[in-house]
Amino acid sequence: MENLSRRKALSLGVALGLVGVANPAWASTGSVTGAAAGTGPQWIWDDAADPLMVSMLDNGHVPAINSAWASWVNNNDPLPSGLPAEFAAYLRQVNRLPSWADPVKLARAADFNRRRDLYLFMLYGLGGGIMSTVIPREAKSVYWSAGGADMQDRAAKTFSFGYDLSQLGAFKPTGQFVVTANKTRVVHAAVRHLLPQSPHWRAVADETVPISAADILVTFHSLGTYVHRKLLDWKIPFPAADREAFLHSWQVAIHLLGVPYEHIPQTWAAAEKQATQVLDPILTPSTEGIALAEELLGLTAQIDLGVTRGFLNEFVRYVLSDEVGDWLGLKRDYAAAALVRTAWPAYILFREGLSPVMPGTFYMVDQFVRALAMLFLNKGSSGTTTPITIPTGNRAAA
Repeated sequence: MENLSRRKALSLGVALGLVGVANPAWASTGSVTGAAAGTGPQWIWDDAADPLMVSMLDNGHVPAINSAWASWVNNNDPLPSGLPAEFAAYLRQVNRLPSWADPVKLARAADFNRRRDLYLFMLYGLGGGIMSTVIPREAKSVYWSAGGADMQDRAAKTFSFGYDLSQLGAFKPTGQFVVTANKTRVVHAAVRHLLPQSPHWRAVADETVPISAADILVTFHSLGTYVHRKLLDWKIPFPAADREAFLHSWQVAIHLLGVPYEHIPQTWAAAEKQATQVLDPILTPSTEGIALAEELLGLTAQIDLGVTRGFLNEFVRYVLSDEVGDWLGLKRDYAAAALVRTAWPAYILFREGLSPVMPGTFYMVDQFVRALAMLFLNKGSSGTTTPITIPTGNRAAA
């Protein structure tokens, strides 16, 4: 997701103007405090990052920033030299964990991510990743931003966000997530300024500034809340302490992207309620989303490993629904559908020690999951980080 605003900015936008009235679903979400009409997260962008990036872009500082911060990777890395003074001052202010971050919960979340990494890769990649293509605002913003013109690069950067969040030391000084989140927040702010300048985006958008705090929360539900749901659906052991820690890591992540604390769901019950109000009802296809899904699944097909595109299509249908598969025009492969619906549950049972019999498809599925993860890291290379750069323009018309 991305939000900015000429008035406010968070990860992709730049002015007040969402079209329409405030969505009452945001008024009471189980966040710390309720929001009055007109003051909910759909009316919030990023007061700190948005005006800063307007200045950086309008004064031509972005190329120098991209060059300077390439070596800024770990949370404890000193800020690089060569940054504009105003930009460096902003980073010194935000490049830290919030005071309410719980190191014990964050450490447990990291251990949970390690133990469940293969499921998370599949759910973030073929679940939440493809779901984003049927979130109309997100799909249109992604497609018409500069990143939409190179989906493998953008997928690598998006995956890097989740990958860095999932690392054992993600929030520790030697981890990378705080830096990754702050870079992403700045990119969102740049997009908020740039995207409203695109006539192609304006022609299809139902908002005048992208990536509000509400949009970021919708993205959280398409990833964190979705994963929470699926792990429970698949009956994978998910103790209450793990669930609480997993949520807390996402709460910190959302906050680092600029969402005010008072709008962040404080329990999974609140998150689920919010998701049923603000995510589930808006899922629908768009021209841009269909094109993005085809590009993403085409990238995934590169890893092959004997797995056909039919297998990919059917796995997406399995984790998202046939309705979504039909929206995206994913061709049916009924033999692959039968394989997915038998191989994946058997794979889970064996991995969880609930079945002593290794399914014949175990190696194929296991290698497929691992290859999928690596595909989105540095365009399939084995590097440890994916460079994040600030855009200076939008996607040109085809």
